Amino acid sequence: MCLSLVGTMPELAAKPVRGRYAPSPTGDLHMGNLRTALLAWLYARRAGGQFVLRIEDLDLPRVRARSAERMLSDLHWLGLDWDEGPDCGGPYAPYVQSQRLDIYQHYLQRLQDAGLIYPCYCSRAEIAHAASAPQGAHMETRYPGTCRKLTQAQRQQHEASGRRPSLRFRVADERIVSFTDLIAGPMNQHVQQAVGDFIVRRSDGIFAYQFAVVVDDALMHINQVVRGADLLSSTARQILLYEALGFLIPTFAHVPLVLDEQGKRLAKRDQSAGLEPLRAAGATSAQIVGQLAASYGLVASGAEVSPSELLV
Repeated sequence: MCLSLVGTMPELAAKPVRGRYAPSPTGDLHMGNLRTALLAWLYARRAGGQFVLRIEDLDLPRVRARSAERMLSDLHWLGLDWDEGPDCGGPYAPYVQSQRLDIYQHYLQRLQDAGLIYPCYCSRAEIAHAASAPQGAHMETRYPGTCRKLTQAQRQQHEASGRRPSLRFRVADERIVSFTDLIAGPMNQHVQQAVGDFIVRRSDGIFAYQFAVVVDDALMHINQVVRGADLLSSTARQILLYEALGFLIPTFAHVPLVLDEQGKRLAKRDQSAGLEPLRAAGATSAQIVGQLAASYGLVASGAEVSPSELLV
């Protein structure tokens, strides 16, 4: 897909821009990941802003050994740099999510104290069975609020049976979240109708992406979020958390995904889509950056260019 995104990139703003790239070390970066990283870097650097790298490794069972190191190496090889990150530190360290658990617990407690969190004992199968309407292939199953009004006695009964609860954020019934995405345009979502009350900590104790990313971006003063379009539907939920925690809401730009020949999104398990086979075949970083930039409509097809040259 060829995108002409030059005009959508923000010009110099009154407030210094702080952008970020936050990959999960569950495998090597594929071309779609690298394309998003390049655009996130360009958005921040073109505005004269700072760029932050964060490793999102909360889901430890899925983390692969040395994956984070390879990610940093690949990004550096392409010519991308960052002002703060796990390898260079910064004022808002640590920049690795698994090292920030106490921080997440503190902000979770704030939501609990505000009465916005409740335990949910439902399994995924039970939620799918209870859903009032069939879901499309790309839609999430809406949580019907089964555990929203459980009594203390009912909760104790679930606990006694050995069920460990997830924790859900209580979404206002009538709230419609509206925002303007820098790429997708105006967006509106009735969160309760779309997904219902959503999980902020899983039943296995792992903090949910929706929650951790809001806390991290807010505390790291990220005011510009550029990421893949697969996360566009999550944005309304995150805005609710920004508001509930009293955080400033960043701007968002969601980049269309790179698809394979079958029209499916690339995954990190698709090793052929990453840098290693390309580098082994003799490809240079300028060729790869040119290919990524051409898919945005920033340069002509076949151009060889460095990230810094794209800023001129």
